[in-house]
Amino acid sequence: MQGKKLYQEKLFSSFQLSNRVPENNFYRRLKETLNLSFLYKKTQSYYGNCGQKSIDPVVFYKLCLVGYLENIISDRKLIEHCSMRLDILFFLGFDIDEQLPWHSTLSRTRQLFPEKIFEEVFTHILSMCVDKGMVAGHTQAMDSAPIKANASMDSLELKVPEEQLEAYLQKARYQSREDRKPKKNKASYDQQIITADKRELQEIKSRNRNWQRNQDQRPGAANKGAKYTSNKTHYSPTDPDARISVKPGKARKLNYLNNISVDTANHVITDVKAYHADKKDNQYLQDATKRLKHRLKKQGLLFTNLLADAGYSSGENYAFLEKENIISYIPPHGTYKGGPEGFTFCKEENYWLCPRGKKVTFRKRKMVTNSLQDHYLTKRSDCKNCPIKKKCLGKSHEKRIAITVYVEQYQRNNKRVRSKFGKYMKGKRQSTVEPVFGTLTQFMGLRKINTIGIAQANKVMHMSATAYNLKKLMKFMSKTAETMTRQAIVLFSSLRSYLDSLELVLRS
Repeated sequence: MQGKKLYQEKLFSSFQLSNRVPENNFYRRLKETLNLSFLYKKTQSYYGNCGQKSIDPVVFYKLCLVGYLENIISDRKLIEHCSMRLDILFFLGFDIDEQLPWHSTLSRTRQLFPEKIFEEVFTHILSMCVDKGMVAGHTQAMDSAPIKANASMDSLELKVPEEQLEAYLQKARYQSREDRKPKKNKASYDQQIITADKRELQEIKSRNRNWQRNQDQRPGAANKGAKYTSNKTHYSPTDPDARISVKPGKARKLNYLNNISVDTANHVITDVKAYHADKKDNQYLQDATKRLKHRLKKQGLLFTNLLADAGYSSGENYAFLEKENIISYIPPHGTYKGGPEGFTFCKEENYWLCPRGKKVTFRKRKMVTNSLQDHYLTKRSDCKNCPIKKKCLGKSHEKRIAITVYVEQYQRNNKRVRSKFGKYMKGKRQSTVEPVFGTLTQFMGLRKINTIGIAQANKVMHMSATAYNLKKLMKFMSKTAETMTRQAIVLFSSLRSYLDSLELVLRS
């Protein structure tokens, strides 16, 4: 007989979420594992003693975690999604007929709590991973990637000299009233003033001319009025902390730099930080290493090996890591050559000897583009009648050698990198930190920063990394439980067989 289902809402019903959410459900297991009650004490000082009750800080952080676990970066969509999921409601501690917090409450609470709260939660989850034996600590892989900021390149404004700033702002305000709705400029006074010197401005002009000349080979070639934009000449009034950056083959965007460190044992993230995107990776290595070493030390772990790509290469970094007793496996940057070909260095008397036996003597030590260099020079008379002068000097009248003062540190690092174990470490780094970045950007809500300011971006990155580590922890615990169950079954079967054989012996 054919059945036909008729739906009619009941006026009264008995319903319990705990009966509807399966025991092996991810969020049910996460609810049993995750304890964030320490947040009540940590956040108490940020609330008043009277007025309407705000969102529970534990509920707030759980909602944020769900957003990154479900790859949802919009607070409005997150609330809509959670209200439709029984397992998430059970994880949050809400009944089916309870109203979830308003989406704007999440944004206001995220701004209310400082960065250290989000970092403490990240460290708490990391401690749970350490307790389960997931983190070895001795070898860390470091890498960085640009994350798109919540600002458009169309919002860029031109930096002007300090004496012209007021007149420029008045003109901009008038233009805004005439053409478009005026926008609030969130940049500070210092961020609106141009700080580049004449040499840097001339370089930007030359680059701009070359860029426009070759624009037909670039994305967006149809826009012939476009100009090359630089952080030295432009800023974003929407998000002043965002910086213009570009990767080969991709368009120029306003980004933040996400720097992470990953333990090679089980790919657990051990450190994460938001930086400005207008600097090189090697300028952030020392800060990240100090913070990472301190965090691992508090967990009782010894940090001895650092793996990174060539972007982190510099003599200053190699010397710093040696001072910290950390072995580096960082390939040298392409600009490092270790001295001119055919020249011999005499360390005792500090000079170079050319192929014709002439000395290139030390003259001075100075800083060049954030790198400390030794400069050597020959006498003009030594090179005047040299048969290889044209090949050796080019258009110069004497031989000039500028080389980093950290040559020995470079050589020791390069020897490790080129060894068989160094090649193994390179593969280890590529299989550790790079897949983690792919997971964060594609599946853990880090494809774009949905907040304004570097402090808020840092909170977003910490929450995404926390969600990633939690997912790793739950998977590790599930595998461990399955392994222990199998071992128990095997042990029980062996014991049963032994007892059966013993019984047969006794009977006989």
